[in-house]
Amino acid sequence: MKDFLGTKVTLDEVAQAAGVSRSTVSRVLTSDPRVSPDARRAVERAASKLGYVPNQAGRALSTGRSDAVALVVFEPTTLLFGDPFIPRLLRGLGDILNSRDMQLILLAPQSASDSDRVERYVVAGHVDGALLVSLPSSHPLPGRLTSRGIPVVIGGRPTEADRFNHVDVDNVAGAAHAVAHLVAGGRRTIATVTGRRDVSAGQDRLRGYEEGLRAAGLPNDDALVEAGDFTRDGGARAMRFLLIKRPRLDAVFVASDLMAVGVLQVLAEAGRRIPEDVAVVGYDDDPMAAALQPPLTSVRQPIEEMGREMARLLMDAIHSPDRPPRKVLLTTRLEVRLSSAPIAPKLTEG
Repeated sequence: MKDFLGTKVTLDEVAQAAGVSRSTVSRVLTSDPRVSPDARRAVERAASKLGYVPNQAGRALSTGRSDAVALVVFEPTTLLFGDPFIPRLLRGLGDILNSRDMQLILLAPQSASDSDRVERYVVAGHVDGALLVSLPSSHPLPGRLTSRGIPVVIGGRPTEADRFNHVDVDNVAGAAHAVAHLVAGGRRTIATVTGRRDVSAGQDRLRGYEEGLRAAGLPNDDALVEAGDFTRDGGARAMRFLLIKRPRLDAVFVASDLMAVGVLQVLAEAGRRIPEDVAVVGYDDDPMAAALQPPLTSVRQPIEEMGREMARLLMDAIHSPDRPPRKVLLTTRLEVRLSSAPIAPKLTEG
């Protein structure tokens, strides 16, 4: 790529912009692990800002690599871009992969036979490694790929956490914090709409909900738990069942903002005021959360940073295949808005 004067950006210019040496830039762009995290980020930012593009042909000849990685997403194609999580993750991945001149190939297996085709494609040398997202628990693909020497990074907590590189968000703590917030606001009949039970995010957010109830001395009531699927329709469907089972519930923790949209819709249709009658907390803190009516309290997870960390781990694994698997755990924080306002104190006469 060239700058606006038509001059090709050089390694020296990237080094000057990043405030590091030319050799450090070279090591970052070839995924050499002998670089500090701060220097790596500075080079990545400078390369992206200047539009630096390495000599791909020369690098491919010297490394024997394809300069491409696969993003394997285990989601129905109808939902792939309907869930805001995937576009935000792609932005984070792109921040790192673009600076390394790596191509990203999106694969979305829909069946067992599709997974087999993905495996054949990856091991055939079309890509240098694979990023796996929304991976069902105990799915065999990561084990099959690593046994063939393919670097793998998983988004979320894999069943065999010590065996694979992975980047996860502390979903248990995030959900528990949401429940504690609802309890502090005077809520006592707190329901939840879970995420998919076959993925770690859904499992861990349910576990955090249960831990939050225990910490507050509240019972775990199965009638206050309804399964969702991370879709708007799934959230609406679950909320209808909850109102039938526990019509006097006064709060709902929803395992994604997209499902929370459906929850808010059903509560409004049922004549429940938010937050006066029912408080609602979502998860993700998608940009739409603040624009909802009422604005939605939500657990913010750093999705873009998750993508960046996944890409960094994969680049390191490609360059240093003998390095032991590593885990990155990212923290969450609660963004409090009107949907979970505390119960107003009753006025007394006198």
